[in-house]
Amino acid sequence: MGSRDQDLRSGERLGREGELTRVTMLAGIRVIELGTTITAPLAAMLLADLGADVVKVERPEGDPFRNFRGTKYGPHFAAYNRGKRSVTIDLGLDDGRAQFESLLAGADVLIDNVRPGVLDRLGFEPTALRERYPQLIHCSITGFGATGPDRDRPAFDGVAQAVSGISSLFLDPELPRVTGPTVSDNVTGMYACYGVLGALFERTRTGRGRRLEVNMLEASIAFVPDAFASVTQLGMAIDSLTRVSASQSYAFRCADGRLLAIHLSSLEKFWLGLTEALEAPELAADARFAQRMNRVEHYEVLRDELERRFAQRPRAAWLERLANADVPFAPVNTIAEAMANPQAVALGTFGTVTHPEHGELTIVHNPVHADGHRLTSTLPPPALGEHTPELIA
Repeated sequence: MGSRDQDLRSGERLGREGELTRVTMLAGIRVIELGTTITAPLAAMLLADLGADVVKVERPEGDPFRNFRGTKYGPHFAAYNRGKRSVTIDLGLDDGRAQFESLLAGADVLIDNVRPGVLDRLGFEPTALRERYPQLIHCSITGFGATGPDRDRPAFDGVAQAVSGISSLFLDPELPRVTGPTVSDNVTGMYACYGVLGALFERTRTGRGRRLEVNMLEASIAFVPDAFASVTQLGMAIDSLTRVSASQSYAFRCADGRLLAIHLSSLEKFWLGLTEALEAPELAADARFAQRMNRVEHYEVLRDELERRFAQRPRAAWLERLANADVPFAPVNTIAEAMANPQAVALGTFGTVTHPEHGELTIVHNPVHADGHRLTSTLPPPALGEHTPELIA
C-alpha cells in the first residue's frame, strides 16, 4: 500500500487544506461498494462517514448517477458518494474479475445493488464468496428480494414506493401526481448500513462474516409500520389523510402567498394555543372540535376553517403569533431557504469539501455528532476512476 492508502486504512481523511481529521469509529475497515444510483452508494457513504475506507468499484462508463444532469460529476452523484475512492473495473473481462478478487482479499465488507443473478454469473455467488472470504460481510441490496414472483423485476424508488403502499399515503386518487424526494431508495440504504454495522460488531466476537440481504419492498414497508398496524389492529382504511388527521398536521397559504405548517399532535395545550393565536374562541367552543378525536373526525372541515383564517394575514404576522402561543409551527421553506435557516446555520448543517479537479462542493453533513464533533468524511466525491492506479497496482 502507498502512504495515502495507509492513512485511509488507519481512519484518517484529508481535509480541505490537506490537514488530517481523524474519524475513528470504523478505522481499519475497508468497504468495497459495487453500487449505482442511491441504495448501495448511500449505505457505503454512511460507513465512510464513520471512518471506513470505502472503495467504489465502477464500470468503465461509471455510475449512471454521475451524469444524471449531463456531467460526470453531477449533484446527484456527489450527494451520495463523498468519502470514497473510485476504481474502474470491467467485470466482464478475466483481468477485471481478477482485479476485483484482489480488492475483496483485503476487504471487510462488500455492498452491492446489482440485480439478482448478476454476481452469480460472474463467479461471485454467495457460497463461493463465503468459502473464499469467510470473514467478509456481504450485503446485497435488491428491489424485491431473492425469491418470489417479482425477484427479477427492475425496481427504482417510484416502483418501491408504489408497491409498498407508501405512494397511497401521498397521492390524491382523483388527480394522481408523483411528487417529492426519494424515500424508498434512502430508507433501503440506511437499513443496509444498519445491518452491516450489526454484522461488524458480531464479527468481533465470532470472527465470521455474514451474508446480508436487504430489499426495497420490505425496507419501504418497515419504514411506515404504523400504517400497517392500523390496518391489522383496527381494520382501518388508510389514505393520504389518515396520518395527518391523527397528528393534526396542516399547511396553509397566508395573505402574502407564503406557506406555513403546523403540527398540533395530541397535547390539548397546542390546540388551545392555536385558537388563541387565531383569536378564534368560536373554534374552541365548537362541539365538532371539542376533543382531539372530534378534530380527527372532522379534519377536513377544521382544515377549511383554519385555511380561511390564515389567509387573512401575511406569514410573518402568523409566525410571531404562533411563536408567542407556543404552537409547533414552521415556515414551509424552499431548499435554498432551508440552507439559510438560522438554526441550520447555527448547527453547521452544511459544509464544503474541495476536489482537486472539480473544485469546492457544498455537502450536507452527516447528522450524527460524537462528543461534539461531526462524523462526516472530508474526502470529496471521487472523479471516475480517480484512484484506479493506486488501488490496482
